[in-house]
Formats: sequence, structure tokens, C-alpha cells
Amino acid sequence: MKSLEELKAIRERASKKINLRGGGEGEETKILVGMGTCGISAGARETLTALIEEVGNKELKNVYVSQVGCQGNCFAEPIVQVSRPNEKPVLYGKVTPDKVKEIIEKHVINGEVVKNLVVGSAFH
Repeated sequence: MKSLEELKAIRERASKKINLRGGGEGEETKILVGMGTCGISAGARETLTALIEEVGNKELKNVYVSQVGCQGNCFAEPIVQVSRPNEKPVLYGKVTPDKVKEIIEKHVINGEVVKNLVVGSAFH
């Protein structure tokens, strides 16, 4: 760090990431990433990072990204669950970073389930 402005910029970026992972109250979309051992070995860290970056880049409000433990579907790791308000949760499998934009754009923003990635929900 070379200046107070640089420190403020770092704090602002960190604050945005914390808000993404917050988990407020009310009408919000929750994106949960399975981070059990099998998920991590299948690339869940990279998927989590891509989700956080995409939600941040699109400046989505009331969308929270968080990690959870094993979801019990090891064959489908990395697993991502999307829970939109007043809708049943949808479980996506084999979610690599290159599939994140499609899930965010189609499901999180437009409410359209990406059926070819679904491993568990009312749509499966």
C-alpha cells in the first residue's frame, strides 16, 4: 500500500465480497456451494470463486453466495444449489467455472432453470 486511497479501495473490494457471502433477511436468492472433501477435489473452490466474481460483476442485490458441507451427491461434484424466493431449491451438478455465467444469467437473474445441469429438484 502506498496511499490512504489505495487502502480505501482494498477495503471497498473486501466489503463487497463480504456482502456477497452475508446472508441477509427477506427476499433473497441463496447460492450454496458444496465444499466437502469430494467437492473441493472436484474443483468447488474455483466454482465458488467464479460465482462470487460473477455476482459481484453483475452487481446483483439480494443474492448471497456461501459454502456448505457435503451435499451427499459425490458423483455430481462440484454441486451448487440455487434457492430463489418462493421457489423450490434446484441442485446443479458438475458446475465448473465455465458454467457459472449460464446459471447466473438464466436461473438467478431470469428464473429459468438450466435443466441440463440439474441433479435434484422438482424439475428432475
